Amino acid sequence: MQIDIVPIELEDCEKIHLAFKAQGWDKPQSLYEHYCELQSNGSRDVLVAKFNGEFAGYLTIKWISDYPPFKNKSIPEIVDFNVLKKFQRYGIGTQLMDEAESRIIKISKIAGIGFGLVQDYGAAQILYVKRGYIPDGRGILDDGKVLKYEDQVTVSDNLVLMLVKKL
Repeated sequence: MQIDIVPIELEDCEKIHLAFKAQGWDKPQSLYEHYCELQSNGSRDVLVAKFNGEFAGYLTIKWISDYPPFKNKSIPEIVDFNVLKKFQRYGIGTQLMDEAESRIIKISKIAGIGFGLVQDYGAAQILYVKRGYIPDGRGILDDGKVLKYEDQVTVSDNLVLMLVKKL
């Protein structure tokens, strides 16, 4: 079992798109091409995991977060973290996170990340808590907006809880 973590390359984009399409997820090739541009200009690192040479997952590190509390404190944010279902439970997510955190600590003593609140994010919720991430104390966000008591929302991928970890 060989897991390699490498920066994304343009030739990876179609393979990544097709791998997610095969499991029923709509992740367009153009997204990964855009990630290559963002990596080239230094605004993101995009880490790709390969399991025995086959694409298995990825994550990105957004060096300047869009989330104001992270942005204001220069906390890099791990964003868009996915491991193909067939490769889950092989330690790939853990290795991606290890590499991300080792890069972030060179810039910041704190890493940020968020997760969705629906069951689809259960594995991520467990992984982040086990790794020592804790809520940032601002409560639930809906599409980036902090919710207030008695706000009404539609349950969707837009409902997230933001977390931080001291590295």
